[in-house]
Amino acid sequence: MPQLIASVEGVEIKHVHLRKDRTTLGRRPHNDIVFNNLVVSGEHCVFELEGLVDVYVEDLASTNGTYINGKMIKSRQLLHDNDMIAIGNFRIQYLSASEDSGYHETAGMKLDGHAAAAAGATLHASFQVLSGSSAGLEVPVVKAVTTFGQPDVSVVAVSHRRYGYYVAHMAGEVQPTLNGQPIGADAVPLAHNDVLELAGTSMQFLLKDS
Repeated sequence: MPQLIASVEGVEIKHVHLRKDRTTLGRRPHNDIVFNNLVVSGEHCVFELEGLVDVYVEDLASTNGTYINGKMIKSRQLLHDNDMIAIGNFRIQYLSASEDSGYHETAGMKLDGHAAAAAGATLHASFQVLSGSSAGLEVPVVKAVTTFGQPDVSVVAVSHRRYGYYVAHMAGEVQPTLNGQPIGADAVPLAHNDVLELAGTSMQFLLKDS
């Protein structure tokens, strides 16, 4: 069964199976999927199920647009497995069918993001800037979700979850890397001394005892 996995800054917030012929998304409460955020229009877009597996998405003349894999859609468009839909800072992954148990385990781990500041945590996280005029500067990571970068270049979100810290690419055309590996919209775990490259700036992730 086709499904949508919605997340904000790497944290899963909604999981919807597309059972209806027409599923609407928007800010107003009458929609099937409601995102109560000003970047979302009252009636933002619609998902239409044709047959058993074909799902089309259409933007409903929204203010901020609907994007698929980084490109704004201009007309009704067929979705493909693992397409990533972006509406403001919301990310919606499209899956053409239910996944195996491996997916559900991953989804369970993502849901732990709601318990972002785990009780009894003994480590303090920070980023130390390694390059540029701010080299040596140490920036603490104290919130449940912290963003770094420039919106028109590249932005990442660092989330503090029950089992550690995670980073995900949120916006911008310049793709960040972690230890030389590209970072996408799916959050990846951070480890002590990992090096994040963000639009030409190198930052080292540090975990220190309290």
